[in-house]
Amino acid sequence: MARGTTFCALLHLKEDNARFVLLVLLLLLYMLIGAEIFHLIEGSTEDKERDIYNSRYSEYVHRYLNLSEPFNKTDFDKMLDDYATASAKGLLPGRRPRWDFPGAFYFVATVVSTIGFGMTSPSTSSGRVMLIIYGLPGCAACILFFNIFLERLITLLAYVMKQCHERRIRKLKDQHQNGQAKNGGRRPSEQSDDDLENWKPSVYWVLVYLTLGAISIACTASAVYTKVEPGWSYLDSFYFCFVAFSTIGFGDLVSSQESSYNQQYWYRFGNFIFLTAGVCCIYSFYNVISIIIKQFLNWAIKKLDCRCCHRRRPRPRRNAITPGHLQRQMNSAGKRHNGPGNVEVTDYDSETDGRRMSDEMISMKDFLAANKVSLAVMQKQLYETSQHRHHSNKNGVGQGLSGGVGGLAMLNNKLQETERRD
Repeated sequence: MARGTTFCALLHLKEDNARFVLLVLLLLLYMLIGAEIFHLIEGSTEDKERDIYNSRYSEYVHRYLNLSEPFNKTDFDKMLDDYATASAKGLLPGRRPRWDFPGAFYFVATVVSTIGFGMTSPSTSSGRVMLIIYGLPGCAACILFFNIFLERLITLLAYVMKQCHERRIRKLKDQHQNGQAKNGGRRPSEQSDDDLENWKPSVYWVLVYLTLGAISIACTASAVYTKVEPGWSYLDSFYFCFVAFSTIGFGDLVSSQESSYNQQYWYRFGNFIFLTAGVCCIYSFYNVISIIIKQFLNWAIKKLDCRCCHRRRPRPRRNAITPGHLQRQMNSAGKRHNGPGNVEVTDYDSETDGRRMSDEMISMKDFLAANKVSLAVMQKQLYETSQHRHHSNKNGVGQGLSGGVGGLAMLNNKLQETERRD
């Protein structure tokens, strides 16, 4: 395939963004296929169950409510059980079919996102087996989508906050040059470009922005649900947003279950967007909270001052180069007298190649012989650092995350963890 006809070149996307777009398209295709499969498996069964309930209800009304027969408590209790079952399955008049194509798509969306409201579930054996087969890769792909969304979101926030930080530093430099600012500590003009390049946003500011974003989405969605869903107060709508966005999914309140709405297709599309954006935002919020909890645990361990938590002091390395004043102390302490006028020299006062090592110098030959492993590790680290910087410069600002797996590892790499001080 020619270079100009690749997927990334056609969409003018970089590799990370192209990966995200491709995953979204594949996940949507996967959900559409799953919706059609469950519609075919469960749709006919739902129609049969609805017909059975309607016939039983009509028969009961004809027998008892028209006073053709005396009241029978046993039949009444059985009718109540049938009514409760039909209500749970959405078979009552005025309720939308749960296993038509839009309802099946809503179902697979709650499956792969792990919300699981519970108001819709397969009733056939083939549907339950299909759910097990379908749910495993679907949930894995959706979790990957959440992680990549978190990566893109944090990259965007880090880029915007870095631009604001650089603008503030530049403003302070201009004020200092014009004599308008008086700084007692380090002057803004002394901050190097390397410091700005390695600057990372604080995890607490990211938490504030994610909180504002989640509240904004929840408030907007609650206003829509209150206006569209019959009988929902604003508190009920906000409660539903929390249960759905956090993937708790009780199922006591579920949106888009009526048979008809005003602007029905737009409302269902908006409901899908609200749920997707809310779950992604809360997932990112959870990961940032995890970092703050980890910082609190580290602070608590320091406060507890447990002996078991202290690390042992590392032993001095055998091949380390010893400074001159310490070497002289070791040489004086390492001499052992065997008799009057006889002095025996220990190993650290030995000679190499017939030459006595000076107190403050060491030959390159002995240094290389004693530090082969350290030099190899240092060369490997320098190579990886250069390759990582080359990759970052090639992909642009904020491209590429290295090290770790999952949302917490991404945040550790992207954000500055402000340690709690005593």
